[in-house]
This record gives sequence, C-alpha cells and structure tokens, in this order.
Amino acid sequence: MRIILGVGGGIAAYKAAFLLRLFKEAGHDVTVIPTEASDKFVGRATWEALSGNPVSNSVFDAVETVNHVRLGHEADLVVVAPATADLLARAAAGLASDLLTNTLLMARGPVVMVPAMHTEMWQHPATVANVATLRGRGTIVMEPAVGRLTGADSGPGRLPEPAEIFDFVAPYLSPAGAGQARDLPLAGRYVVITAGGTREPLDPVRFLGNRSSGKQGVALARAAAAAGARVHLVAAHMDVPAPGNVEVTRVETALELREAALAAAEGADVVIMAAAVADFRPAQPADAKIKKRDDVADPVVVLVRNPDILRELVTRRAEHDGGPELIVGFAAETGDAETGVFEYARQKLERKGCDLLVLNQVGKDLVFGQDSTAITILDRDGSAPASFSGSKDATAAAIIERVGSALKPR
Repeated sequence: MRIILGVGGGIAAYKAAFLLRLFKEAGHDVTVIPTEASDKFVGRATWEALSGNPVSNSVFDAVETVNHVRLGHEADLVVVAPATADLLARAAAGLASDLLTNTLLMARGPVVMVPAMHTEMWQHPATVANVATLRGRGTIVMEPAVGRLTGADSGPGRLPEPAEIFDFVAPYLSPAGAGQARDLPLAGRYVVITAGGTREPLDPVRFLGNRSSGKQGVALARAAAAAGARVHLVAAHMDVPAPGNVEVTRVETALELREAALAAAEGADVVIMAAAVADFRPAQPADAKIKKRDDVADPVVVLVRNPDILRELVTRRAEHDGGPELIVGFAAETGDAETGVFEYARQKLERKGCDLLVLNQVGKDLVFGQDSTAITILDRDGSAPASFSGSKDATAAAIIERVGSALKPR
C-alpha cells in the first residue's frame, strides 16, 4: 500500500520517525513529505534512510514526474503527523503553498490528520473551526492526546504515541501490502451503526445509564467508512467524538434510539447494533427534581421494559421479505455462577435471530471506557466462533472484514 506521511513543523516531528518505522514493518511503501519548518526538527536524511524513498517539500523537485499531482493521485492513504495549527489552517483553506498541501488537494484516498500543538492553539476558535471544516469534507482528524507539552505545561494537544496512531489508522490500511490496490469490501454499501449508552430520565436532573463510552461504535463507523461504506451513526451518549466523514443522528433514550435506528435501517445493507441500550426505563419520570427530605418516604422507582430493537429489526425483515441483508448484534455479558459468558451469548444469538453476534465480557474495569478489548464473533449459521483482541480500532476492522465477507456479492 502506498502511504504519504506528511510531517508538520512541531517538536513532536521526531515521533513521526517511529510511526514511519511501524508502517514499513507492516510492509507498506511510504513517502515522507516534510514541511519546510519540520526540517528544523528532523533532517531529510532521517526520512530517506527510514523510508527508502527520496524526500522533498518543493513542487519544483522532480518536475518531470509532475510530482505535486502524482503523489496525491497514487497515494492509497495520507497521514499527517504532527499536524500543526498552521498546517490545519492551510489545509482547511485549501492552500497549495508547498508539496504537502498540494498533495492534500490531490489526494483521493483517505486523509488522516493527527494534530499536535499547545492547548491554547488546539482550543482556539480558529483551530476548532478549521477542524470542523476538515471533518465536514471527509478528512479524518484524530483527537490529540492529553499530557505533557513543550515546557512545563500539560493539557490536550500532545501528539499520541506512534503505536496509538498506527492503531487508529489500521482500518484504512490494506493488508495486501506495498503497492497493492485497496480492497473496499463495503464499497457502495449503506451501513447503519448504533453507538454509545442510552440515558433514561428519572427526573429533569437524574437518569439511569450505563458505562458505555461509545468508543467501539465510533471505531466501527471509522472502519466501515474506510471500507467504502456510506455510514449513518445513531449516537447515544458518547465520551468520544463521532468521525467527521459519517452521517450522525443524536439520541438520548432507548425509545429515541429505536425510532432513529428503524428509520435509518430503511434501505440499509447492514445494521450493526453496537449501542448499549437500557433494558428498562422508569415508568413515570418525575416532572420536577426528586427531593431528599426527612418528612417524605424514600421514592420507589417502577421500571418498565424498553423495546427489543435488535429483535424488532429481525422481525421486520422477515415480515416484509426485505430489509438489511445483514444484522449484527452485540452481547455485553458478565456471566454468573450458573452460566458462562459464552453460553449467554449463544442463547442471545438464538433468541434475537440476528446474523452475527459480537460477544465481549464487560465489567467495571473491562471494555467500558477502555481503549482495548477482546471479542468473539458468533455466526447464526453455526460456523466456528472467531476471537480477536487488541485496540478497539483493530477489533472494529476485524468485525467489518467479517461483515464484508458475509455479504453476498453484487
């Protein structure tokens, strides 16, 4: 796979050398395009030695190959790390002032920007607007890490570690290796994904919720988009931002999620129910905040069942002889003294009737809010379960690959 690694002019440029090494070890052909400012931090000899390719940042080098056009056209993926505030601004404005910004304008594959800058720069309204503009055009912008910055300051704006960046872009990497065309198993497909945790109001202030962060659902949305799909993300409460290159519908309660998911599923090829939907909701939410008073008895909260959205999707498909070709459920299970996690997942797969079921074991310090996970994919046709572990982006890529292989060829 042909990768362009753009390097912005920040102190974090040295980390890009380690990212380059990870790309090369994975078998990809990498061309580095540093900005002129980044040459002050890392010299071109380093990039040429590690990549095995010549390095330039001028549109007037290799003119006979029309370099400023060719590099973007030939690239399967462009990753810019670090992406400084200046570089984000130039990309958002569509400027073509050097070889890297020319390449960004010519790129037709995925473009991933990994920002790194001081906190005040990252949070400045101009940078916020530039990031929103880029995401609105389909550029994938990774959130910066929080930690020690240049000098004594700490906060959001630190470049993530190279391994974290590699995991983030993993869904956009073809396993075929250097020089091979990208396989887009979901090209032309419409995929609906639910993510996050629903919140069921007790009163105007309090709610019943769960520990879901939305990270797995967001990773799935990124992976599906990278696989060529048009993605509609139905998002309940999430601790992470939605990808900039997918359609998003925001919801809060299970009933709202049901309505949005059923509507989005019309005409969908795939529905992936990754949201943590509350099984129950308060029967009668209070109109005013419930007060804790000595002269009033403790409140009794009566719960009623929420609809089974996954089962309803399966039933509708059967009744209408149409609907999503593939419906994927999630089983976040804990197991108990009598029944193991795997058996509960088998029972759920049979009960729900979905095509695939993704099992993961959950708990206070397991899966919810974590950046890594372990999953097992169960198939209704009785195929042997497949297990994967790693970052949520890596497991999302495995799920999307399984979804793509399960779909009938067009």
